[in-house]
Amino acid sequence: MRFLDDKIAFPPPHEATADGLVAVGGDLSIERLILAYRSGIFPWFEHETPILWWSPDPRFVLFPVDLKVSKSMKRILNKKQFKVTVNQAFDAVITNCATAERQGQRGTWITHNMIQSYKKLHELGYAKSVEVWDNNALVGGLYGVDLGNGVFSGESMFTTVSNASKVGFISFLQNSSYRLVDCQVYTEHLERLGAKEIPRNEFLSFL
Repeated sequence: MRFLDDKIAFPPPHEATADGLVAVGGDLSIERLILAYRSGIFPWFEHETPILWWSPDPRFVLFPVDLKVSKSMKRILNKKQFKVTVNQAFDAVITNCATAERQGQRGTWITHNMIQSYKKLHELGYAKSVEVWDNNALVGGLYGVDLGNGVFSGESMFTTVSNASKVGFISFLQNSSYRLVDCQVYTEHLERLGAKEIPRNEFLSFL
């Protein structure tokens, strides 16, 4: 694990600690973020801590061909209650993700500086948002990074109406051509949708 300075560089992921911590410090500049994602590294930290950069082994991913849609979710999708759009309200989606209450967490890792950096990534075409609407109300969504290599790095999602974020995620994948979705770290919710852990080296080969 290395402490970063002003130089835009990261140590190789295999030098990470046992829990996947690659480096500490640096900044959230566009150049550093793009290099991080191209290297299989992502930032994840709390407001009062330094910036922490991670590349866990194993890596939690979802191959779109393995996407599992339950019968109950298929019924919800068929009802077409929700409208799903892409890149129509990035600022609103990331802000909602930052303010959403999450069980077991006392705060958010989506800090003000992180929001500003990912907005810039979006403006440059490197970050996407998915919006879920009920009539004209934004009721769910997600955002992530897309560097054009066939991998979507999911960052966060939110929902204010039951199943809205699931509808957005499933619809987005079913209408995309990604080879892999980087879910980063394990969640039971995404495991039920078909995500699984693979060795870090295998994940890096997709980048």
